[in-house]
Amino acid sequence: MTVKKVKQYYYHLMARYLAVKIRPQDHAVEVNPQNDYLGNFLKHLMTIAYPEEAQTLAGLSPDYLVLNGNLHIERDIHSFFTSLRGRLKSATCLVIIYYSSLWKPILMTAARFGMRNRIPEINWITTGDMINFLELTGYEVISDETRVLMPIYIPFLSNFLNRWLAPLPLFNSLCMVHIMTAKPAIPVFFEPPSVSVVIPARNEAGNIEDAVKLIPRMGPADEIIFVEGGSSDNTWETICDIRDRYGKDQHIIIAKQEGRGKGDAVRKGFALASKEILMILDADLTVPPETLPQFYQALVEGKGEFINGSRLVYPMENRSMRFLNMIGNKFFAIAFTFALNQSFKDTLCGTKVLTRDNYLKIAAHRDYFGEFDPFGDFDLIFGAVRMGLKVRELPIAYRERTYGDTNISRWRHGWLLIKMLYCSIIKIKFI
Repeated sequence: MTVKKVKQYYYHLMARYLAVKIRPQDHAVEVNPQNDYLGNFLKHLMTIAYPEEAQTLAGLSPDYLVLNGNLHIERDIHSFFTSLRGRLKSATCLVIIYYSSLWKPILMTAARFGMRNRIPEINWITTGDMINFLELTGYEVISDETRVLMPIYIPFLSNFLNRWLAPLPLFNSLCMVHIMTAKPAIPVFFEPPSVSVVIPARNEAGNIEDAVKLIPRMGPADEIIFVEGGSSDNTWETICDIRDRYGKDQHIIIAKQEGRGKGDAVRKGFALASKEILMILDADLTVPPETLPQFYQALVEGKGEFINGSRLVYPMENRSMRFLNMIGNKFFAIAFTFALNQSFKDTLCGTKVLTRDNYLKIAAHRDYFGEFDPFGDFDLIFGAVRMGLKVRELPIAYRERTYGDTNISRWRHGWLLIKMLYCSIIKIKFI
């Protein structure tokens, strides 16, 4: 097999993996490419010579910066990362492709027999070394995944090994390629932003006034958005009354939901939102509204770009979560951690916080996963992971509901969660 055919197959694989992260509408730049194979497969990938075109990079402000094997031949990795960081915006995602040191003798042998170009790799970097370099130079690691068990094409066998076996535990430690994503630790906001708190409400009349009274002020011009969804009690009438009574002191927006499900209500609320930060607060108030400033600070200070509440850290109040529900939550947390290549302790907590700009990017590419999430949680989680956002979980004390009954159907919604898990595995993990 010729070097050209080996490279074509290898870069076809790499382009397939990167296409999950880098979408055609994204602005992506490859730094100092060794060849044009990756660019041929990813047509929207620009290239620059660095540091010769350093000022060009600063002007481009890319969404993704791809380093494809660069660090194996870089003399001073620390200085290289430091120099790059000064030219990146806070949202730029660094995609670093590097080889496992386990494959060093195999790749050197392949070069000796003409199956690979002779490249003067001077660095064979472990994952721990890479994380250390990034943290020392002001980056935060988002994820690290391993790919490619068979870098040459053998019909049927290569696809089986690379798609189905490579992502599995044990096999993933034998893979040739690491794809690590990281972002510069730069504050997103330089002035205090305002917040839109979206509250989906169905049969929650007894909680509406408490929600308004307990939500603290966070930004200079916050707003509360109630979206009522076909209640059988007087939730809508209560929302209207609360807006009239509290509207002089707080900006309250109200709307009725045309569709069904919490996810549809959240999307409607976000469409009405006008502030820089978007928050979801469940109307049952099992997540204390008083904790929302913690989510706000985590986002504003750049600790994360997608802040997800976690109910499974602190002790819970009696009857706040049924035993089988807790078991289900823990199972799906483990399963989605595997599927999404990021750690999740609680995927089903209703409180999630992100910037409006990032939400609009997620919404623009929602069709990649489909629109069958009735909760709205996974629509956001999947999109955040695919975009390479910094996901952080913030522990909250989960309270017992004081009014009404849960709107969750354990078995029917459990089946939907299994379908969404399958979707994430096929679209992100086994590709």
